[in-house]
Formats: sequence, structure tokens, C-alpha cells
Amino acid sequence: MKNPLSRLARSLCFALTLGIGGVAAAANDEPGGDPLPAQELSPATLYHFLLAEIAGARGQVGLSAQLYVDLARSTRDPRIARRATEIAMYSRDLRLTTEAATIWVESAPQSEEARRVLASVLNASGDGDLDLDTIQIQLARVLAQSSGRLAQNLLGLNRALASVPDKQAAKTIINRLTEPYLELPEAHIARAQAALLGQAPMEALAAVDRALELNHGWEPAVLLKAQILHQAGAGDEALRQLETELERKPDSAPLRQAYARGLVGAQRFDEARSQFRRLLEAHPGDAELRYAVGLLSQQLGDDADAEANFRLALDGGHPQPDLIRLQLGQIADARGDGEHAREWFGQISDERHRPEAVIRSAHSLARERRLDEARALLQAQDGEASLRRRFIIAEAQLLRDAERPAEALGVLDAALATLPDDPDLLYEAAMLAERLDRIDLMETRLRRIIALQPDHVHAHNALGYSLADRNLRLDEAEALIGRALELAPDDPFILDSMGWVRFRRGDIDSALEHLERAYALRRDAEIAAHLGEVLWALDRRDDAKRIFGEALAAHPDNRLLNETVLRLRAQ
Repeated sequence: MKNPLSRLARSLCFALTLGIGGVAAAANDEPGGDPLPAQELSPATLYHFLLAEIAGARGQVGLSAQLYVDLARSTRDPRIARRATEIAMYSRDLRLTTEAATIWVESAPQSEEARRVLASVLNASGDGDLDLDTIQIQLARVLAQSSGRLAQNLLGLNRALASVPDKQAAKTIINRLTEPYLELPEAHIARAQAALLGQAPMEALAAVDRALELNHGWEPAVLLKAQILHQAGAGDEALRQLETELERKPDSAPLRQAYARGLVGAQRFDEARSQFRRLLEAHPGDAELRYAVGLLSQQLGDDADAEANFRLALDGGHPQPDLIRLQLGQIADARGDGEHAREWFGQISDERHRPEAVIRSAHSLARERRLDEARALLQAQDGEASLRRRFIIAEAQLLRDAERPAEALGVLDAALATLPDDPDLLYEAAMLAERLDRIDLMETRLRRIIALQPDHVHAHNALGYSLADRNLRLDEAEALIGRALELAPDDPFILDSMGWVRFRRGDIDSALEHLERAYALRRDAEIAAHLGEVLWALDRRDDAKRIFGEALAAHPDNRLLNETVLRLRAQ
């Protein structure tokens, strides 16, 4: 389960929006609701807030729930009680959830949502299983007593049943509960959401279409329909629906955001960037939108625009500044400005991005022929075993790229003396052994990986391809590659390996089939070299030359591709 606190924090922003510390209490979330207490931000209250948030950020959801329930008990503030209830529910602690929900109802007796949640919580049996019949009865009462909040309560049904693991059972309950209210579009939205969670997309689509018949152009229904279509694999139709609605409501930010995200999913990056730019026109200070435009510009190769937007997002207080600094460093590095790239990388302190920043700094130094400095930077890094392994592999890759494969293998061998069964170290060492033509060592290490991890795709493929490329033990090579293909049937490099071993065995038609599929998935230089050679063998010289021309234009320095073209032309 994902940690819920990040989502809850975004929606509640507790420490900033409670109205504590001299700020007037915020309005209740329900019209005509109970008055809210004006909480003073005392040192004890602040301390509890900080402890609860820190515990949640560290994944200690149970501790965070306990701290929030303690805070709700002492303050009797319905907003705190609500947050405590939600966190306790995610922690799956029935006792804490019941206490928090009870405080919420007691502190906000007119809150229908509080009563609805408590009704669900109170129906948990002693062993933690939910009594679905009782929940249904309680939720039916809430709906019947909703008065002016019926529409909102219908939309909240799926949230009330979120803790029910059997989504088909939850869907059945929601269909029963909404039966008396089918004249309301919200009832059909509730049904659509339940059907979507229950893996019934066609049922969900029918329900949302009924909601749109009752309330034509209703934005929540339009957005939900687009989501359903996307999940059903009809992304193009979802985009058409959103585009049609945008023509009617060009100023709708939610519709435009959904449309922009859909364009990104369809890899229509230029159009997506245009949509995000339109959103920026209305919200020029939105750092998230700036960052989105920057990422799309970077994807489109427009580094100048990407850099400008990344800087504006950084200045605008983007919540992940180190992620932006990493992007800015990459842009500087790509244009050969290693000094500024390393300045950006050096400013990164977030432990999630710091290792990548160090490795990129090392690569930048190596490109400036400062390999000793690059290695020293990597060797100076501390951390747990997995992190240290990452720096060791990075050092070996620097030596390999500097055409010093024997030294690179020595670095890995030294690490393997301490960690002899580390699959990542074994794999990197095997690839270097293969480059040094130490085939016995390569095979020994790849077979050790397979013994440790029988489903290691790359070990099977690498060993099979190396044997096939040397025309050795072709039956065994094909069996190894076949196993890799079973594990990853759409991997273009494994398809390439299968094509190549079939070519070595004289099955040219099958070789062509696999290689054409591989090249369609990825225009890689080595796949092009193999495909071109098979086409050449089939006397389809013009097709081979076309493939070679495309690949050489994109990868002019690829060794295998150039060697293959020269060898075939010399024949």
C-alpha cells in the first residue's frame, strides 16, 4: 500500500490551513455546519503536529495515526479528528479509527460525512473483517437523511467503502444503495466509479454516459469518462471527447489539464506542450505547470526553452527543487558545459537524487579527460551496500568507456571478493569479460546469476546472444534466448537475439520476422546491423541499404554497424 500521507497532506495542508496561531478559523466543510474552535498554536500542539507528520513521512503510519488521535482527543477539533480518522483507516488500526471517528462525530454532530464514516467503522467485527450488510444499512440511512447533501453523499459512497477489499461486493452494495436515486447524475457517477474499481470498464462507461444524459457536459462526468476510456485502451477516443468539451468550455482548467496529460500519454509531446502553455497563460506563477513545460521541451530537444522554464519553476518554489537542479545539470552537461553542470549537481542534497548527481558529475569529469578525479569522486562516497555497489559499477563504466576494460574488470573483481553473489556486480563483470574475449569467465558469471535468480532475463539473453554471435552451441543459445523471450516477450533486444541465433542456424525467414519486429520497437544501431545483414542475405539489397542508411544517419559512430556495412559492401 502506498503511504497515504502525501495525498492527505495535499488535500488538508493541516499545519497551514487550520486557522491556528491567531488566524481566524476556517469555514466548516458543510453549509450550516458546526462552528469550529479557534485553535491556538501552542508549543505542545505544534510538537504533536511535527511528530505526526515526520512519522508519516518516514512510513510509520501507525505511529502517525496514534499521534493524531492523541491530538484530536486533546483539541476536540473536528478537522484534526477527520485527519486522524483518515490516517488511522490507512493504518488499518480498528481501535484508533473508531476512537478518531467518534471524536469527529462528537465535535461535529451535524457532519453527515463524519456520521457516514463512523457508520462504516462501527461495522467492523472483532477480527477486523467488515460486516458488509450492516455497512449497507448504515449508508442507506445516511443517504435517506441527507436532505440537501444527497448529491455529495452519493459521490462519497466509494470513499466510504474504500476499505472493502472485495471490489465486486462494494460495487453490488453501491448499485443497491443508488437504486432509489437514479434520477440524479451523481448516483450514476457512484456506479461508474464502483464499476471501474471492480474492473468492469464497459459497465462503468454505460453508467457515466447515463450521468451525462442527465447532466449534459457535466465536467466531473466528462473527466471520469476520459479516465475510463484511457484505462480501457481507448486513449484516442478519450482525447476526442476532451477536445470536444474544450471547444465548449475553453476556459476550463481541469479539462485542459486532462487533455494535456492525455496528449503526453499518447506521446504527442508538441501538442501537449501547447496545452500546458495555455494553462500557464492563466496561471503564470504555477511552478508545476512550468516544470511540465520544461520536461516536454526537453523531450522535444528544445533545451533552451526547457532551461528557461526549469529556472522559473525553481524560482517559483517548486516542491522538488533538487529534481529540477538535476534536469538543469543534465542540460548544461549535454551542451558541454561541465563546470555549470557540476555546479547544479553539487547543489543537490536530497538523498533520493544525490547518487545520480554524483554519478553524473563523475561522467562530466571523465568527458573532460579528468578520469582520476572522476574515480576519486565516486570512491569518496559512503552509504549502504546497495548504494556503494552503484558507485562501483559507475566507476567500472567510466573505465570501460575510456577503453580500459581490464581495469574496469579489476574494480568489479575487487568488489566481488566482498560480495561474491551480487547479481548486478556479476552481470557487469560478465559483460566486461565478454568484451575482453574471456568467454569462460563470462559464462561462469552469467550462469552463477541464473543459479541465483532463475528468472534473470538479461543473464539468459546475454549468454545466449554471446554464444550465437560466436556460432557456438547454437541449440543451447536458442534455448537461453527462448527463456528470456518467455520472460520478456516484447523486449526488442531479446527479439534481436532470437533473430540473430535463427540467422546463425540458417532459418532466415524466422530471423527476418524477429528482427523486423525488434527494429519496429526500437531503432537501435545493432538491431539495424543484424536486420540489414539478413536482408542482404535474402538478396534484398535495396531494403538493406535503406536500413543501413537510416541507422548510420542516427548512429554514425557505432562500431558494429560500420563494420557490418563495410564487410557486406566488400563482398
